[in-house]
Order: sequence, then C-alpha cells, then structure tokens
Amino acid sequence: MRKPRIAFLGLGIMGGGMARRLLANGFPLTVFNRNPDKSKPFAAEGAGVAQSPREAASQADVIISMVADDIASRSLWLGEDGALAAAKPGTICIESSTVTVDWIRELAAAVQKRNCELLDAPVTGSKIHAANGELNFLVGGNPATIEKVRPVFSAMGKTVLPMGPTGSGALIKLINNFVCGVQVAALAEALAIIERSGLDRARALEVLTNGAPGSPLVKTVSARMTKPDFTPNFPLRLLAKDLGYAIREGDKLSIDLLTVTAALKEFQKAMAAGHGDKDMAAVVELFRKG
Repeated sequence: MRKPRIAFLGLGIMGGGMARRLLANGFPLTVFNRNPDKSKPFAAEGAGVAQSPREAASQADVIISMVADDIASRSLWLGEDGALAAAKPGTICIESSTVTVDWIRELAAAVQKRNCELLDAPVTGSKIHAANGELNFLVGGNPATIEKVRPVFSAMGKTVLPMGPTGSGALIKLINNFVCGVQVAALAEALAIIERSGLDRARALEVLTNGAPGSPLVKTVSARMTKPDFTPNFPLRLLAKDLGYAIREGDKLSIDLLTVTAALKEFQKAMAAGHGDKDMAAVVELFRKG
C-alpha cells in the first residue's frame, strides 16, 4: 500500500523537526511556510514546496498544521488561499498547534462541510523530541480516524494518546502547558531567592531538583536558568499565549485560574523586557540585577 501524501504547514521550531521525520520515513511530502526561506532546505531533502496552503493541500491525503496560535491556524486553513479550499473529500486534517478549544470546534465544522475529518493533535515535547521522533500526541477526535493515520503519528512521535471527542486534545494540552508555566514561574522566583540570599546555588538546586519539586521540567529549566542558556526550545511568548488561552478555558467553566494568572503576569513582564523570543527559562532574568 502506498503511503499517504502529506501536506505540512508550518516549519518552525517544532514543525521543522516533525516534517523531517516524515521525510525520513518515506512519506511523500509537500511543505508550506509563510517565510519561504524555511522551505528551501526541505526542497533539497526531497520535499515539494508549495507557494500557498491551498497548493500544498491540493494533492494531499493528510494535512498537518503546526503554527503559533489561533490566528495563524485560521489563516492556514480558512484564509484566502487556505488549505481547506483545496482539500479533497476524505482528507484527514490534523491540527497539532496549541490553540483554543473554540477554534478547534469551529475548524471541525468547516472540515466537516468539506466532507473531511479533523483530529486535534497537539504534542508534548521539545524541539529535540521533534527532531528525534519522540513527541507525544494528545489526540481529540474519532478513534477510527486516529487509527487511519497512526503510521503518520508514529513517524513523528513515540506515543499517541486518544483523549476523547474533538477538542479534547486541545484542552489537555492547555492544561499541560499551564501547569508547566506555573512551575517555570515558581522556579524563577525560587532561584531569585537563592541567588540574592547568598545560598550556595548548586547545593540549593540539588535539593530542589532531587527532591519532591524535581520534575523533569524543573531539572531541565533550572539548568538553562543557571547556565544561562536561553536558546529557544519553547519561546517565552508562546508559553504566555498558552497561559492566556488556558485562563479563557477556565473562565468558561467558572474556574479562576489564580496561579496561572500570576504566572502570566511574570511572563508578560519578561516579554515587555525583550525576552519574548528567548526560551521560557528567560523569565528568571526579571529577578536578576544589572
């Protein structure tokens, strides 16, 4: 059986690694990126390069989007040259961006009108996991549709977790990211106390990273904060966006996400100070002198 033809939209930190995994696994691939310079290396590696999402989708069996937010996703799918305008009936549309549940439901309705199928399938993992095919997909949608594209997911990730009906993947991803964001903000504050108080930083962090607070995230981000190395694995501005989206989801359920609101304020201050395109660990710079 031939492998499905894939249109991949968005070649950023995560999307680029995911697209390369598809190429490495022999999937016929056409890519589109808003900045065409990011597409050029993929042409050299054997991918087709489209001038618009519509062109990329015109021959695809599966369309995958991996972009920054609701606005970028809407443009790719429903814009003037959007992918849905060219999608054939039966095409499976996969939205892997971290977006709102409301947008996923709107997109699902538009996809259904084209007689296509939608899976919301955001991921957990970093750019290293994307490059190595070790992402975890959190998938909302029809279980039978998930099975149709399991080989596609398997080329890019190590696990596929069906989360429930359409929108479930998007919601659990926002929950996941707000828990991460609160941890990163708390760690920044903790490190500030350690550094300003004169405690032995290495020994104090050993207590935190090897004790109860020592999640994989805390271990990874504390190393970036102390080095310091703010090369973007997860840009700070995107985490701030996710916290804002999560607060909106909480509002719909009459839940005030107070810890998330407090963390978001710190990330917004960091963005205002010019750290938005750096790694999320750069939030610690708010507390450093000089």
